[in-house]
Amino acid sequence: MLKQGLELKQTQKLSPLQIQTIKLIEMPVMELEQRIRKEIEENPVLDEDMSSESEEGEAPREVSLSEYKEDDPIPSYRLRADNYSKDERPQYNTFSVKESFTQSLLEQLGYRNLTEHQYTVAAFLVGSLDDDGYLRRSLDSIVDDISFRANVETDEEEVLRMLKIIQEFEPAGVGARDLRECLLLQIRHCKRTPEVERATKILTNYFNEFTGKHFQKIMARMNITEEELKAAMAKILKLNPSPGGQIDDSYTDQAQQIVPDFILTYTDGELNLTMPRFSLPELKVNRKYADILMDAAHSSDRAQKEAAAFVKKKLDSAKWFVEAIRQRHNTLMTTMQAIVDYQREYFTDGDETHLKPMVLKDIAEETGFDISTISRVVNSKYIETHFGIYSLKYFFSEGLENQEGEEVSTRELKKALQECVDNEDKHKPLTDDELVEQMTLKGYKVARRTIAKYRDQLNIPKARLRKEL
Repeated sequence: MLKQGLELKQTQKLSPLQIQTIKLIEMPVMELEQRIRKEIEENPVLDEDMSSESEEGEAPREVSLSEYKEDDPIPSYRLRADNYSKDERPQYNTFSVKESFTQSLLEQLGYRNLTEHQYTVAAFLVGSLDDDGYLRRSLDSIVDDISFRANVETDEEEVLRMLKIIQEFEPAGVGARDLRECLLLQIRHCKRTPEVERATKILTNYFNEFTGKHFQKIMARMNITEEELKAAMAKILKLNPSPGGQIDDSYTDQAQQIVPDFILTYTDGELNLTMPRFSLPELKVNRKYADILMDAAHSSDRAQKEAAAFVKKKLDSAKWFVEAIRQRHNTLMTTMQAIVDYQREYFTDGDETHLKPMVLKDIAEETGFDISTISRVVNSKYIETHFGIYSLKYFFSEGLENQEGEEVSTRELKKALQECVDNEDKHKPLTDDELVEQMTLKGYKVARRTIAKYRDQLNIPKARLRKEL
């Protein structure tokens, strides 16, 4: 027996304003200014108000959009964003950061015979590599991100093809997804000698044994001598585990200018948060289109009405853009102020031991914004403080309790763990159980598995691998 029923589903469709706002929130300040300039260039209705007089010396015709009634083809609103400075040029504090690695990869990408679509996917992959040159994210997450951020549809198969191309670039090993793949990508460029062949076999078949220093197992399974193993290991140890860090002095003239999106000052015991003043052009109606609007308002001519409809469409676009900029400003300020309030003790002196555990959800609850919104605000944003320049991501970490039951940040715990390892006897390094005891003496209540986890994150090997002769 067939049953029929009616199911109601509620779906949310983002408005043009919401889409515009989401995109602008993610942009750092310099990228935002470029986006504003682009909007002025692409929307013929908009002009940048550079002076009060036209080129002919005649004052431009003043147009007030509020003159139109509701039955007129043009809505009533002002095209002006009042929340930014009117300075002619931005007053930036810029900080130089080497970007030669990414620039070099994009330059090499330009020499490949790729379609525009393929280049977009490959360039996105290049931008997704971490500082060591690795792709730490899954291919399916890359597919989703390209679709959302670049509005480009692709699939895992195409992303993998583009990744294989990037893995052929210099420096060798770039684009690897783990250390093993990174070393294999490099060793394939070496001249094929017996030592290199054995090294390749070790990395391919016995990587875990190699990293665990189980050398007797490797010699037995490969049926090789100790001298042959040492020769193969020498080849492996010459490879670079961090190809992304391979930046030499010849690249110093290629730099990215980082502009802090926020400035925090500490004066007379007060923390004051501001956003840098930059040039947001006044958006005004182009004189030619102003004439169309004024004439259409008192005309029954169909052609003029159609022209006015075109202008209305462009004005709608401009209205959404200006409102999105305003919302971006308010969202960023609200979020950053919440972070400053949450971490007030830390921001007064910059002592990272005062950095409280904080996750995106904490700030989402403080501001009332979605976690996804907080994530977009934090992405690629920087703040200038009286003790340095920091990425907003730096302030977020999980937490555990100390012996007194107080929450402490993982960053504080990792710092204490690193100190324990730095001060240990290298002839008899501390085991994870002994590190737990050391941390307990320092007042931190951590489990052995937590020590192992943080040790891995800090790239600290196991005790037997830290032993020195």
